[in-house]
Amino acid sequence: MEPQGQKEKAILVGCGPSSHKWEIRSSLEELERLAETSQADVLAKVIQFRDQIDPSWLIGRGKAEEIVQLAEEKAADLVIFDQELSPAQVRNLERLFPCKVIDRTQLILDIFAQRARTREGRLQVELAQLEYMLPRLAGRGKELSRLGGGIGTRGPGEKKLETDRRHIQRQIRVLKRELEEVKKHRQLHHQRRKKMDLIQVALVGYTNAGKSTLLNRLTGSEVYAENQLFATLDPTTRLLQLPSGKKVLLTDTVGFIRNLPHQLVAAFRSTLEQVTVADLLLHVVDASHPEAGEQMEAVEKVLKELGAAHLPILTVYNKADRTDLTPGRETDETSIHISAFDDQDILRLKEKIEQVIFHEQIEGRAEIPVERGEWISALYRSAEILSSKVTELSIQIEFRLPLHEFERLSPELKRYIRT
Repeated sequence: MEPQGQKEKAILVGCGPSSHKWEIRSSLEELERLAETSQADVLAKVIQFRDQIDPSWLIGRGKAEEIVQLAEEKAADLVIFDQELSPAQVRNLERLFPCKVIDRTQLILDIFAQRARTREGRLQVELAQLEYMLPRLAGRGKELSRLGGGIGTRGPGEKKLETDRRHIQRQIRVLKRELEEVKKHRQLHHQRRKKMDLIQVALVGYTNAGKSTLLNRLTGSEVYAENQLFATLDPTTRLLQLPSGKKVLLTDTVGFIRNLPHQLVAAFRSTLEQVTVADLLLHVVDASHPEAGEQMEAVEKVLKELGAAHLPILTVYNKADRTDLTPGRETDETSIHISAFDDQDILRLKEKIEQVIFHEQIEGRAEIPVERGEWISALYRSAEILSSKVTELSIQIEFRLPLHEFERLSPELKRYIRT
C-alpha cells in the first residue's frame, strides 16, 4: 500500500441515463470506498446524466473538458471512471487529461494486486492485469511511459511489459501454465479431503459482509478481518466443530462486488471453483446495508456464472443487531438472522448448519440398468434403501438420503433418479 503521506488525489466520474439516477449515485459511492481502500484521497465526484454513452469519450467532450479544468484546479493525480473504458476512450481521455485516467476495473485489479498474499493469488492478479492491458496497448507508449507509479500501475505495470505485446502474450501463457499446476495441486488436496469424508461448507457473499469475522467466530481462528473492501483475497479453510461433535471444513472466499471485472472472474475461476465443490454455501449478507438486496443479486449472479447456483444455500443475515431483524424468529428454513459478535447467535448458526447438512432428507426413486453395478453400489453406500425390485433390465430402488449426500452423487447416476 502507499504510505499514508503519499495518498493520490482522485476525481471520480459516473455516467448514465437520468432514469438510473439512484443506481449511478449508489455505484459512485461504492467507487469512493474502493478508491479509499486503494489509499486514494477523493477530491470530488462528478456525474453526467446522458442517454447515450459517447463512443469516443464515454462522457461528452464538453464535460470531459470541465473535468480537465477541475483536475488542474485541484492538482488531481488521477481520474477514475466508474464504467470500464474501451481502449479508444482510454487513449482519447489520456491525451486530454493532465493526469492518469483509470476505470473501475483497473481500480479493483489494483486493490487485488495490493492484497494478494499467496503465490496463486499473485499469479491470478497478474494474469487478470495483463489480459486487461493487452487490448489497450496500441498507440499508448508515450502515455504509459509518463504514468509513473501508484494506483492503476501496480503489478506487471512496474515491470515495463506494457510496450511489448508479444512479451505480454508469452507471459500470459506462462502464468496460465503455472496456474494450471497450482490448480492440479489443489485438486489433490480436495480429493484427499473427500477421501476423509469431510463435508465442505463455503462462505460466500458481498465484500465486507463479515465473512472473515464469521469464520473466526465459528472456528476460533484469527484470520485477517477488517472493515474494508476485499480484506480477504486468498481463500482460507478451517475445521469447524458442530454441536454434535461432527466436524466440517469451512472455507472463506473472496468477496463479490457489483460489476466484478470479468478478467478477475476468469483469472480467479480456479480458486472460486472451491465454491462449486462445497456441500453447503453460507451466503453472508450485511443485513444493515441499505442495498443488501442489490448486493445479494450481485452474489447470485456470480454464483450462477460459476455454475454453483444449484447448491444448497443457507442465507446468513449478519449484523442483525443493527437492524429491526429479530434473531431467532426466522420464518424461512433457509435463512438465519445473527450478529457475528453474539455467542448465542454463533451457537444457533452452528445448530442451523448441522440441521441443514445432516437433517434435510430427500426421498427418491431410481431405475438403474443392471449392468451399471457401480452406480447401484454407490446408491446403496450413500442412501437408506426403502425398497428394491429387480427386473430383467434394471433394478428399481426407493431410497432416502441427506441432501448433502444427494449433491455428491455423480451426474450420470442422477439421470436415473426421480425425487
